[in-house]
Amino acid sequence: MTAPRPPRQRPPHQSARPSGRPQPRPSGRPAARPAPRPARLRLATPRRRLRLLVVSLGVVLTLFVGRLVQLQFVDSSSLAAAATVSLYRTDPLPAPRGSITDADGRVLATTVDAYDITADPYMFTPSQAHIDDAPAQAAQLLSPIVGVPVATLTKALTSTGKGDRYALLAKQQSPQTWNQITALQTKLTKTAWSGHCLTENNLALKAGDDGRVDDACANVLNGVFHAQHAKRVYPDGSLAANVIGFVNSDGVGSGGLEQQYDALLKGKDGKVTYAQSGGREVPTAGQRETAAVPGSTLRLTLDRDIQWDAQQAITDEVQAAGAERGYVIVQDVSNGKILAMATSPGFDPNDLAQADPANLGNAALQDAYEPGSVSKLMTMAAVLQQGVATPLTHVTVPGTLPRADRVFHDDVAHGTEQLTLNGVLAQSSNIGTMLAAEHLGSTQKQADQVLYDYLTKFGIGQPTGLGFPGETQGILAQPSKWSGSQQYTIPFGQGLSVNALQTTSVYSTIANGGVRIAPSLVAGTTGPDGRFVPAAAPKETRVVSEQTAKTLSQMLQSVVASQEGTGVMAQIPGYLVAGKTGTANRVDPATGRYSGYTSSFIGFAPADKPRVTVSCVIQDPVNGHFGGELCGPVFKQVMEFALKTLQVAPTGAAAANLPVNW
Repeated sequence: MTAPRPPRQRPPHQSARPSGRPQPRPSGRPAARPAPRPARLRLATPRRRLRLLVVSLGVVLTLFVGRLVQLQFVDSSSLAAAATVSLYRTDPLPAPRGSITDADGRVLATTVDAYDITADPYMFTPSQAHIDDAPAQAAQLLSPIVGVPVATLTKALTSTGKGDRYALLAKQQSPQTWNQITALQTKLTKTAWSGHCLTENNLALKAGDDGRVDDACANVLNGVFHAQHAKRVYPDGSLAANVIGFVNSDGVGSGGLEQQYDALLKGKDGKVTYAQSGGREVPTAGQRETAAVPGSTLRLTLDRDIQWDAQQAITDEVQAAGAERGYVIVQDVSNGKILAMATSPGFDPNDLAQADPANLGNAALQDAYEPGSVSKLMTMAAVLQQGVATPLTHVTVPGTLPRADRVFHDDVAHGTEQLTLNGVLAQSSNIGTMLAAEHLGSTQKQADQVLYDYLTKFGIGQPTGLGFPGETQGILAQPSKWSGSQQYTIPFGQGLSVNALQTTSVYSTIANGGVRIAPSLVAGTTGPDGRFVPAAAPKETRVVSEQTAKTLSQMLQSVVASQEGTGVMAQIPGYLVAGKTGTANRVDPATGRYSGYTSSFIGFAPADKPRVTVSCVIQDPVNGHFGGELCGPVFKQVMEFALKTLQVAPTGAAAANLPVNW
């Protein structure tokens, strides 16, 4: 047993219980300081905290109110607009491009719906198509429809595993092509037969790895789609292509009349605005649409049939002559309308990828060349109108003629000849023309000025008025700048340059009784409202008197009708023909030097009651070079066809038979 612990004794200086009475200090020792009382906990004043909280809330509320004021009043308009942009989408509505027709309304250029055939390569993967060779099988089905090789289609349809979801299979396909594809898609057989699914053409689609075929087999063409576009189509291919021109891949006119009248043909695009959400239209939100204004239709003066014949004739002759190029123009002499303007070689605007860039223009208007003897008609017009000579005036023509710094001669060497002025034109004598032109003035300077004035009245060195893109106005220097040789070469057609329409217009002027009517190529336009607006009346200018024109016509008859003339190959049975041959030295555009020839023939018929002018020009022929030999037959073919097409009856009149010699 443990003994009880003695009670704990307190120190003698401490009392057992505190007392409020002070204790006596022990003698000889300083009094001890009483222990400090613990500090009392005092609560903070709540007013200060409340005040701080109220101020903080006030600042926050002030910021919120300020922001709300800004949103509701200051920025409300801009925010509303931004919200509208986010909510609404505006898509363009392309305007249908206007057509181009011939004089009778037959379509030469139009716009049709076209489709780009596209595909999603991912849908041709084994996991999606449920067969291993879906790209190859789809390619075999599509190739004969779209005209693209199987290998090319297979490659396009094969996924690279890089997330590719788009492939272009064929561009600008017709609606009929897409209809064939959709028909094939719906006709793919989905009935299991002997462990295979069969297509309409018995192409087997492989079964799954387990040898089982689902009730509904995968359609191997499910991943083929289309995108609709507008496509410019030229129904007659290359016919009049050098006149009509073409559009680029964006549908913008980039050549010929397509370029010149692009603003008129393309119309005005519209737009449609609709609500969207998540990239999809909200059907209940309605839409706002501004309709597109279709382009106007352009009616030309061309006659499609005459154009076709002219194009065939010049193409055949260019090939036969081994020439660089050639052109034929047919013009109605009574109103200046161009009935045909054919160029060879040409191009097919439906297939620009295969076209030679050098052939995309209109050489009949863009080539500047020296006309040669066909220009002598203007010199004779000046001589007759000035009263210097008559068709029967005697002209002694030597074999050579020294002038300026050279000696001139005719194309065919000869001794001295006794020709009438009519004979000079009929035999196309350069020397005889030079001698006649020298009498236009008392000095050579005056003679040059008179000739220049007549040339400009005929439209030489001036724009034709068509405004055709790239058209040349030729080259005709001021007479003060004519060199010593030019003073004598310009009268017979060398030393100046023209385009084919300018010289055609010269002969139409004589055929029209001496009045030049500015050529026209556009008959008028038909607007979106269906109303036809004819083109403005062409400008008319009297160049020579009616009597002078009649006399010149009789002289031109001798060129064709007389056996001594150079244009006998242009004769047309039953019709009286007036015309002139031309054989000029040709300036090579690449070197700037004379090389080869320009061969031509221009004439009109019936000569006693003119209706049509036809011109033929062939550049740099190899097989022959005389104008009558190469262009005479072309003129005959085209003129005969034009007269029959226009139902111009033969007059049966006889040629004037003016004397050639004296």
